[in-house]
Amino acid sequence: MQNTGSRSPKIRRNVFKRTLRGISETLERSIFAEEISSRPGLLQSLDPRMKLIAILALLIGVSLSHSLIIIAVVYLLAILLAVLSAIPADFFIKRVWLVLPFFTGLVVLPALFITPGPPLIRIPLGLTITRTGLITVLFLLLRVSTSVSLALLLILTTPWNSVLSALSVMRIPDVFILILGMTYRYIYLLLHIANDMFLSRQSRVVGRMSGAEERRVIAATTASLLSKSLNMSSQVYLAMQSRGFRGTVVMMKPFKMQPRDWALGGVLLSVALIVIIIGR
Repeated sequence: MQNTGSRSPKIRRNVFKRTLRGISETLERSIFAEEISSRPGLLQSLDPRMKLIAILALLIGVSLSHSLIIIAVVYLLAILLAVLSAIPADFFIKRVWLVLPFFTGLVVLPALFITPGPPLIRIPLGLTITRTGLITVLFLLLRVSTSVSLALLLILTTPWNSVLSALSVMRIPDVFILILGMTYRYIYLLLHIANDMFLSRQSRVVGRMSGAEERRVIAATTASLLSKSLNMSSQVYLAMQSRGFRGTVVMMKPFKMQPRDWALGGVLLSVALIVIIIGR
């Protein structure tokens, strides 16, 4: 009981630091992604509409493929495209594989032992890894990692506004695209506001706060943030109305296909078609 009580104040004292660190890391990742999309690279110069269609075709090919080799080739292609698009290879690989084991890996781990098939490895605990189970796990891990890598390529090499505008090719309603765009911008802005609020609160705290005081501060900060978000949404909508917004987003720089866009997009679509045909 004494050990638990001695650790509790330390945990409570670090809540603001953890919150500030989490918000700052989220903002840094967002800014870094925006910075990569503005670099000179292969995919950055490709028309967002063609890029979106090509990535979707590759995703469909990976999901339909029944060959580990084909999926592995597409994964290597994703890494190659990342390098040619000025994305650090170590950052690109870590971004996928540091998160993948905690989600997909934990979900598919039981399949190693419960999937019927020829025994491959016997564990002293009485468990047996079957060949069929191992292949199933490899399929899922490689398929998920390749799909996440392709989606990450699209996000890192394309500004969010361009991604949303390119969705019009898929005949997605303008209202849905507008909601996605506003949600992204509001989350980014609210993170900035929350970061400033926690930083100002931390700069005014002297000494230690009790658990009740800390909970009261967090509740007040949350309520203030909610109030600010509601007021800001009304102000932004009125500002959009005063600038001529009537429900349709108009881009300042319309998309224009170039010959290299058709060529590179045709190559990626051909690869996706080959993956679908050979993989099945």
